[in-house]
Amino acid sequence: METQAKIYDVAIIGGGAAGLSAAQALGRARRSVVVIDAGEPRNAPAAAMHNFLSRDGMNPLELLEVGRAELVKYGVEVINTRALDTLRNEAGFTISLGNATEVSARRLILATGLKDQLPDIPGLAEHWGNDVLHCPYCHGWEVKDLRLGVIDSAMAMHQAPMFTQWSKRVTLFKGPNKVLAAEELEQLEALGVEVVESVVTTVLGEAGSVRGVELSDGTQREIDALVVMPNFDVDVSCVKSLGLVTQEHVSGIGRHVPVDDGGQTEVPGLWLAGNVANPMAQVIMAAADGLGMGLRVNADLMKEDFDHAVAELRMKKAVV
Repeated sequence: METQAKIYDVAIIGGGAAGLSAAQALGRARRSVVVIDAGEPRNAPAAAMHNFLSRDGMNPLELLEVGRAELVKYGVEVINTRALDTLRNEAGFTISLGNATEVSARRLILATGLKDQLPDIPGLAEHWGNDVLHCPYCHGWEVKDLRLGVIDSAMAMHQAPMFTQWSKRVTLFKGPNKVLAAEELEQLEALGVEVVESVVTTVLGEAGSVRGVELSDGTQREIDALVVMPNFDVDVSCVKSLGLVTQEHVSGIGRHVPVDDGGQTEVPGLWLAGNVANPMAQVIMAAADGLGMGLRVNADLMKEDFDHAVAELRMKKAVV
């Protein structure tokens, strides 16, 4: 006799801070949970994460390792593979995996995060997450008082003034055809930001240590760290059959998936947690969002379970 395949209460695609936090909350609620993780965390290039109380300076990969270990006692299962696509059915969702198996669950949490698309500048990617950065709150302390170069982008006039709180040696490299308004130039002058009418073409230095940049005018400048604005992109190919649509974030920094105030999508039973919905969330914020999503999904399951129990009771009474 053929046994029926297991249907989990919740499947979570993505094993970062958001996904693992959601799994922990649901596991502690005695739900059957499976986490599907391709092992490609966004912050893997960074040596350390910050602004996470009690974990400041911890390697982000170590955080995930500790988090996974904590899930074991709650019976949460982790499958190390890529989710390929997802179908919706009466039972909930069926997810096809890269290891040629399938997983079914009543509810689905997507916590796949986002991808940082960097400008195509030779040498830039090798230093990303350490001495090439975009967020002063994530890594500003580590480059305080150093010579910082801001690479031209649509957000450069936001970043250059902001980084003067961490260093008074900030240089904005902008294209000669990019015109700054008089008030913008005045602000930069007041804050001591040097404006160079030339864009960065190459990042100079060895692995782990930026020593300068080469510019479009052929000159070189000594720089200790670079500020860049990546384009944030989300990959929802693992649920492509569900018709989930990404859209441009209101800030103009990239794409995300819109959700309601509770993190639920237009697809019934599909919830989002972390950077895939909120590209601005740091690690501790993504973890908190995952926790909240776990509680909401559990509440949704409880309602369904309670309604089912009441319906069964009524059927029994009707027979009697």
